[in-house]
Amino acid sequence: MDNNIIKKLQDLFSDFPTVGQRTASRFVFYLTKLPAEKIEELIKTIQELKSTIKLCSLCFQPFESLQEGLCSICLNPSRNKELLCIIEKEADLISIENTKKYQGLYFILGGQIPLRKIPDEVLRIEPLKERVKNSQFNEIIIALNPTPEGRVTSALVERALKELPQSSSFKITYLAKGLPVGGELEYADEETLESAFEGRK
Repeated sequence: MDNNIIKKLQDLFSDFPTVGQRTASRFVFYLTKLPAEKIEELIKTIQELKSTIKLCSLCFQPFESLQEGLCSICLNPSRNKELLCIIEKEADLISIENTKKYQGLYFILGGQIPLRKIPDEVLRIEPLKERVKNSQFNEIIIALNPTPEGRVTSALVERALKELPQSSSFKITYLAKGLPVGGELEYADEETLESAFEGRK
């Protein structure tokens, strides 16, 4: 394999979240040892990912669909339509769903504000406001990571929600402090997450 190709693949892998240059190099050299059919299967699966995975028009969760629409959670009539949980990313939704205790709806914000200043447009603040305007929520849970960036983002979200004309019709709550400070929801165990939801205020 040409060294330029190796470097290009390393750079592509290192763009993945939490993947540094060393891990990216391991990925590349692992691929060099795979048989051709496995590489073809990987390429095909990635192409299928792009062609069949859509974003839910309400919560922005990626889901497998051949047409635009809503994910299974937003379509589920048994979910509590008066309860909304705002999270940072898709992995947080999976972690919360694994507890099997939360029965409300979700909104994936799409990121958080790093302590270095970036434009607010990277977050789905306006779509969130539209979602709340067009729904009948009586409680909105801000369930962002208990990190400095998460706290800054949470404050921005709360301020945006309180600017809505119907802000008096719903309460804003936060997860209980059982989550480790500086940690991430994605890596919290199910029991800790369950306690955080039950003790929210």
